[in-house]
Amino acid sequence: MARVLYLDAGGRPIRWINIQRAAYLYAKDQVLWDLGARKTVLLGGYQKCGLRSTLAIAPVIAGRKVSRAGSRQRPALTNQSLFARDQHLCLYCGDDFPDAQLTRDHVVPTSRGGADCWENVVAACKGCNNRKGAMTPDEAGMPLLAVPFIPNPYEAILLQAHHILADQMEYLSGGLSDRRNWVSA
Repeated sequence: MARVLYLDAGGRPIRWINIQRAAYLYAKDQVLWDLGARKTVLLGGYQKCGLRSTLAIAPVIAGRKVSRAGSRQRPALTNQSLFARDQHLCLYCGDDFPDAQLTRDHVVPTSRGGADCWENVVAACKGCNNRKGAMTPDEAGMPLLAVPFIPNPYEAILLQAHHILADQMEYLSGGLSDRRNWVSA
C-alpha cells in the first residue's frame, strides 16, 4: 500500500505515514492542504440515502502544526540511510554494491578520535575498508570520490522511501541539494 508524505504547515517534510493515519487526519480536519493529482480513494459505508461515502487521500498532505525541530534536526545515521545517501557506491573505488557488501567507513578512524556522524562516514566496500584500515584517506592513498554530508530534511525523507509516487518526488525534488544526483538514485 502506498505511503503518504506528511508535511508540517510550512511544507517541511516530517515523515511517511500510512493511508489509515492520513484518513484519520482528514477525518479530524487536521489536513491544512494537500497536493497530488493521483489520489487514493477509500470507500466507506452506505448512507441512508443509498450513497456510499468516500474519502480521497492525496499523496502529499500538510498538517496544521509547524514542526519545532527546524532544519537543525539531524536524521538518524543508519547503515541503510548511509548506503542510500552514497547511492550504494563505495566512495573509494566507485563500484556499485548491494548492502550486504558495503560497510560504514569512518573517514577519520574512531581509533583516532573520529566521530560516528554523517560528516565523517562513507559507504565503502569491504575490500576498500580493509585496505584503508585505521588510516585517513590521504594516508592510505585512497581519495574520497565525494564529500560526506548531513542530509537535509527533504533528503532524509527520500532516504527512507522505497516506492515514491511522482507527485511526492516532484515535491521533494524542490528541496534536494546538488551534492548528489538524487533523482536517479
